[in-house]
Amino acid sequence: MRVQRVLMPDGAESWTVLGGDGEPVAAVEAFLAHLQALDRSPTTVRTYALSLKLWLEFLARVGVGLDEARVEHVTRFVALLRAPAENVTVLAGGLARCCPATVNRHLAALFSFYDYQARNGVSLAQSLVAWRRVNRGGYRPFLHHVTKGMPAPTRPFRLRQARRLPRTLTAQQVLSLVEACEHVRDRFLLVLLAETGMRVGQALGLRHADFVSHRRELRIVPRANNANGARAKTREPATIPISAGLVRLYSAYMFEEYGDCDSDYVFVNLFAQPYGRALRYQAVHKLVARLRDRTGIEFTLHMLRHSRATDLLRHGVDVEVVARLLTHRSSTTTSQTYIHLDVADIRAELSRCGIWATKEQV
Repeated sequence: MRVQRVLMPDGAESWTVLGGDGEPVAAVEAFLAHLQALDRSPTTVRTYALSLKLWLEFLARVGVGLDEARVEHVTRFVALLRAPAENVTVLAGGLARCCPATVNRHLAALFSFYDYQARNGVSLAQSLVAWRRVNRGGYRPFLHHVTKGMPAPTRPFRLRQARRLPRTLTAQQVLSLVEACEHVRDRFLLVLLAETGMRVGQALGLRHADFVSHRRELRIVPRANNANGARAKTREPATIPISAGLVRLYSAYMFEEYGDCDSDYVFVNLFAQPYGRALRYQAVHKLVARLRDRTGIEFTLHMLRHSRATDLLRHGVDVEVVARLLTHRSSTTTSQTYIHLDVADIRAELSRCGIWATKEQV
């Protein structure tokens, strides 16, 4: 059993799970096609495919069919994932012990699959999605009246995992990375990500028309047909402000390096073939590797997003504003991801509010 990459006639990428006979597993294939129809990224589809492959291998080991699984089998599956590596001799020839976050990712894929099955009338799938939260005593949950008192569906279980602070970079580290860039294009890309907190896919999908230089604005437009496979990961277009310095850097890039290149895309191949093609994720990953070697800084471009959001929140910018900049649909996402105050943050805020005196006032 294996996960197989699939290229569509239009060049789009997807994934499927092949059984021992080399044919796609029908139920899983239908679910993965459903995800693709919902415009989930190929990476997400691949992640779900890998999780379901492990689940299928486990079921084969215990002699249970896909439509015969019960909650007890999920429990045994989790126990196997959490077992010490030396005790695991199945599942693709051996599997290292999974951390709680990885187990929860596998469970998310598994329960999403069975929820899809249940919604399509597979009665046996109900046993894995019909666990209900039952009211106890006089307690009534929020919006109890909306459900007319009926129990609400909930995910059966998930492992408790420690909440970790997002990995961030200091201002000096960001400056070192920018200075280590050989080309204005690469410098512009890093400064753009560091200033706006944009996702890499949002940057790679930019067109020149998205830059409104005279108003110092930038439009983030979700497009399903980007030639480089870039994905904005947002459903609605968004407009965010940019600094005059970023506008000048964009102009320098266009004048010094872009020149007569004929492309709608802002970021294109200028120093490698095929010349003028929209820059792809692979090229950006290679840039990150080169910058790591030159600076000795272990980083990812997504850390620039975390760094920007964390810095803004620490400087007192309202979480709603930060959420709008990051194109989050809800400020709750921003709060849960970025608001993790340490002792220094708490002390600084108390001092700012005048509750505690600063060192200089003592």
